Amino acid sequence: MPIYTYRCESCGVQFERHQFFNDAPLKICPECRKKTLRKVITPTKVIFKGSGFYATYHRSPSGSLSRESKLEKKEESNSNTSDSKSSEKSE
Repeated sequence: MPIYTYRCESCGVQFERHQFFNDAPLKICPECRKKTLRKVITPTKVIFKGSGFYATYHRSPSGSLSRESKLEKKEESNSNTSDSKSSEKSE
């Protein structure tokens, strides 16, 4: 059941209310009893999950890195090690 935020345009009181999707929006303010109540639109969080996203965007449920991420990090460390060895030889 979603939580909706309401604000009264007369007295300025703001509150949250649990409502079903098919419930009618509230119109009467519980403080001043006027019909100036409006829903407040708030941004929502978006979580991208699935095979179409990179491992850096979402970790596995256990919190450990995925197998592909571990392989990428290993390859990066190997290439960095070989780069540092070649720079040491040139000096």
